[in-house]
Amino acid sequence: MADEVFEVVPVAHVIGGRSEPTDDHWGGTEAIIRIDDSRFTEESVQGLEAFSHLEIVFRFHLTDQADLHFGARSARDNPEWPKVGIFGHRNMRRLNWLGVSRTRLLRVDGLDLHVAELDAVDGTPVLDIKPWFAEFGPRGEVRQASWSVEMLKDYF
Repeated sequence: MADEVFEVVPVAHVIGGRSEPTDDHWGGTEAIIRIDDSRFTEESVQGLEAFSHLEIVFRFHLTDQADLHFGARSARDNPEWPKVGIFGHRNMRRLNWLGVSRTRLLRVDGLDLHVAELDAVDGTPVLDIKPWFAEFGPRGEVRQASWSVEMLKDYF
């Protein structure tokens, strides 16, 4: 399994919004996801305006690729929070530098998707765009570590 390699080509890039990643206060941030017009036509977004939210898969392209943390550590290096392993975090220090964000779709303008509260910065390569279906949300009781609730209180 470790020898599997996948080539992924961006389908779009983030235009505008923030120029640098930050830990908090993404609420109100607006940006455009500009779909590659050399490969896609407006038919590729047909019907998308019927959805309020999108799920965006992107690459943390500004991350120092030597700054990986596979072992347990405290989120944001806060010693008051417990150490958790890499798969207990959602940060950019990941082997494949992939991020996932749910964003509000404000409008579709040709191949420009105007979005709000996308926690990706200007220039971010977008690897996939999916409409959010409520039926794919969590089923059953949702549990979350208390430190994560504290950490994210000002995220949006």
